[in-house]
Amino acid sequence: MGMKAMDFSLRNNPSICFSQNLPKLSSKLRFLTVRCSLPLSSDGAATGLAERPWKVADARLVLEDGSIWRAKSFGASGTQVGEVVFNTSLTGYQEILTDPSYAGQFVLMTNPHIGNTGVNFDDEESRQCFLAGLVIRSLSFTTSNWRCAETLGDYLAERNIMGIYDVDTRAITRRLRQDGSLIGVLSTEQSRSDEELLEMSRSWDIVGIDLISGVTCNAPYEWADKTESEWDFNSNGRDQETYRVVAYDFGIKLNILRRLASYGCKITVVPSTWPAAETLKLKPDGVLFSNGPGDPSAVPYAVNTVKEILGKVPVFGICMGHQLLGQALGGKTFKMKFGHHGGNHPVRNLHNGRVEISAQNHNYAVDPASLPDGVEVTHVNLNDGSCAGLAYPALNIMSLQYHPEASPGPHDSDCSFREFIELMKSTKEAA
Repeated sequence: MGMKAMDFSLRNNPSICFSQNLPKLSSKLRFLTVRCSLPLSSDGAATGLAERPWKVADARLVLEDGSIWRAKSFGASGTQVGEVVFNTSLTGYQEILTDPSYAGQFVLMTNPHIGNTGVNFDDEESRQCFLAGLVIRSLSFTTSNWRCAETLGDYLAERNIMGIYDVDTRAITRRLRQDGSLIGVLSTEQSRSDEELLEMSRSWDIVGIDLISGVTCNAPYEWADKTESEWDFNSNGRDQETYRVVAYDFGIKLNILRRLASYGCKITVVPSTWPAAETLKLKPDGVLFSNGPGDPSAVPYAVNTVKEILGKVPVFGICMGHQLLGQALGGKTFKMKFGHHGGNHPVRNLHNGRVEISAQNHNYAVDPASLPDGVEVTHVNLNDGSCAGLAYPALNIMSLQYHPEASPGPHDSDCSFREFIELMKSTKEAA
């Protein structure tokens, strides 16, 4: 049977009639007239209509370059400013949310589908979420994971963290790769104009801000928890001897502590401002300088602490700790164009030629040309050739720009904890 579309119009009166421009009747055409009534208010507007069954765009991400990205909100509401960075990890969004190194930043996930595994309370990497907000393409409203305790949206709302979805994350990522990391303002407040949000983004800067003081612990504490046996790996042949380690908390991830404990370390975690003299009174076998957020040049007190400890005990720096070691040795650090954020960065170990796929999260790097003689570059990022690891054998120093504890990410670099153990062991035996 042949079919033909018919025009219709909606008039501002109580009835709607689908009967305009009717074609000639024929035996091959079926004709149908539909009448329905719609109650109107005194001003002519329709009344009694149900709410839309879908969410509409109610949030904006305004970047300092003037671009405005409309999206749908989840989690908390309000207005927040931060630096926008992209993360290329395919899994592990909960570990990313609780990584203190993201303080002051909006994390954009390049993997489009987020939230399908929900969240649980075993994968936390710190005591709270420190990031400024989460930007994703597609939010999963249903969860499917045997450890799931609640949905991602509920989790963020309880922690007052803003999130947006249904935004073109690929286009934003390409803009960040081209122009570098950008300051942005995320807002669900319709009372704020685009111009006001743009001014906020252009009047704030993350460079030079001490973000470590907002994420470090308040007082020293002992850590004893190892990696649970069902999740442990690389456990064969570990030395049964115990080593005493003091870990400076510049924003430390819990899995760093778990991995050290699994390798037989007894750990005292201390705040970022803990005096070096107090650390040395504990007579540690080694000191760890942890990861953390922001600009290493904004925390000269931490650099001075590192300087006072160098040469007295073996030290291991991770991420921010690596950058602080670089400055303490007389080197310089610089802000990268868009940094390294993700669980799939290839790094070459220059000592053995082995390539490790690593988890990384940093916007600053050490300039190897600025380092003094005797300091070795041990690892190189194969994406851009930047310095990914240092060693100074004369002072028993080792450091990595990336995260050997992963969480999330591959375990290729877990052997670095064994190397730290060996460094402490050899120093102890030579004493």
